[in-house]
Amino acid sequence: MCGCFRSIRFFVAIEIRRCFPIGKLDHQLNEEIRDKEVRLIGQDGAQLGIMSSQDALRIAFQKDLDLVKISPNAKPPVCKIMDYGKFRFEQVKKEKEAKKNQHFVEIKEVRMSPNIDTADFNVKLKNAQKFLTDGDRVKVTVRFRGREMAHTSIGEDLLKRFGEACAEIANVDKNPKLDGRHMSMFLSPKNPAK
Repeated sequence: MCGCFRSIRFFVAIEIRRCFPIGKLDHQLNEEIRDKEVRLIGQDGAQLGIMSSQDALRIAFQKDLDLVKISPNAKPPVCKIMDYGKFRFEQVKKEKEAKKNQHFVEIKEVRMSPNIDTADFNVKLKNAQKFLTDGDRVKVTVRFRGREMAHTSIGEDLLKRFGEACAEIANVDKNPKLDGRHMSMFLSPKNPAK
């Protein structure tokens, strides 16, 4: 085997290591803190004063805890003595809980033409009301084709009638507005679903 093959294999190993990091730390810990002096906060939140980073690290190790830099941009940087593993666990738990309680509002679209029949209009209206009761916003669009562009007032009246029919459960966010060959209006629910 020639030496060039070995160097290629070494290069690939370095690239793989770069692509898959082992972990990501948000804060600097213990020996990673290289500042000359830091403002130290105790485990209970008490100010312990400004001291060298070695002294702060020694105090943290005496208490079997970690020294964590929580405010790196301050002059001098602020460090706190805490159990970093427990802190990260609680932080991840809070993020999961917040994500679980979130409700994402989607924008649903209802499309019509200016010469829509009453039965079709009622079906579109029923669908929009269902979306609004689920807590989603609704974009109502009227598409004009060919000579229908000369009668955009018909589409505007249609959208206003649609907004009035949904007035009990929805607010009109944006009034009918013409954009190219489409005229659209936005509705949002009055009492969004939890």
